[in-house]
Amino acid sequence: MLKKITCLQFSKTFYLTVLALLMVFSIMAQEKPEVKIGGALRFNYNLSSWKEGQKKRGGDFGYDMFRINTKAAYKGLFLNAEYRMYADGFGGGFLKQGWVGYNFNELEQIHIGLTQVPFGIQQYNSHNWFFNLTYYVGMEDDHDMGVKYLHTGEKFEYQFAFFKNAEELRFGNNTETSPNRYSYDIAGRDKEINQLNGKFVYKFGKESLSRLGVSLEYGGLYNLDTEEMGDHAAFAAHYEITKGKWNGKAQFITASYNPKKTEGESTDVVTMAAYGAPYEVAADFNLYSLAISRNVAVEKGPVSNLQFYNNFAFMQKKASGFTDSYMNVTGVLISAGSVYTYIDYAAGYNHSWLGGNFVDDFSKGNADVEWEARFNINIGYYF
Repeated sequence: MLKKITCLQFSKTFYLTVLALLMVFSIMAQEKPEVKIGGALRFNYNLSSWKEGQKKRGGDFGYDMFRINTKAAYKGLFLNAEYRMYADGFGGGFLKQGWVGYNFNELEQIHIGLTQVPFGIQQYNSHNWFFNLTYYVGMEDDHDMGVKYLHTGEKFEYQFAFFKNAEELRFGNNTETSPNRYSYDIAGRDKEINQLNGKFVYKFGKESLSRLGVSLEYGGLYNLDTEEMGDHAAFAAHYEITKGKWNGKAQFITASYNPKKTEGESTDVVTMAAYGAPYEVAADFNLYSLAISRNVAVEKGPVSNLQFYNNFAFMQKKASGFTDSYMNVTGVLISAGSVYTYIDYAAGYNHSWLGGNFVDDFSKGNADVEWEARFNINIGYYF
């Protein structure tokens, strides 16, 4: 069993590590600074089966997101940052990622700041615009504040990380985590703190590249009301294969959250938040996902490639009386120069973003609901 470590011990180790690393970085040399600026502008059309008014007017087409990406390097350090601006109803503007790094050599790196959590298939466990169900419970493309070490070898990859907390936008003594964020994290009266992550991947195959891996996560959950420390843990086994024009991703996750809530509050659910709004998630679940895609090269005007895909996921909730959640997305990504267009048919059952009541679809759910679907076209110019 993992031994619990106090916040004070974690904090002391964290800050001493950062100080030592900065001292090492300061002696490295690079003559000229390098800066690269990029970004994207995206628009979105959607037609949802559960929105009667929208169906009568033939769907809606509007602004999705504008982002700025910055990469820089100077004196041995490098930086990677991405700031996104959504509509106010989806959280407005916030930092998706932002970290300073250093290459020890061709195989080893370290990142400090708001960096991707090394867990599961990365960068994405999906091919479509919606991501997979893993994203909506904080297990895909998650970013937290901490330090991460990466080793990328020919046969083996491994990462180790310590995260002090999720991206923190409010620094009051008992302030809840802001929902205006990109990654889904624990919110409400609990806070993720002092999280440890480890990930190991073995690569093999000649005609096809296979990536077989496992991921571990363990951290604290600090409750603002009881001022007591709970914990959370997760394990993932994952496999990805790329053979010619085909790509497949398979993953199993088991996760458990154990908050120290006030007497009378249910410990079967936790609150998570992103894009400006919180919702409930089952505190104990298994999650199975399977994704497959195939590229088709074309030469028709600016269009150079079509990627067809199907991504499926099933969330098995362990609490008695809870109804499971499902998600399936079938679609195609059209590549035309700097313009990338996702055309998706996304279906969900007890899914907050696909026809649910939003509040408790990923927790207790509703056995009487039906599958709902959303036809979606996302057009983005990436520069």
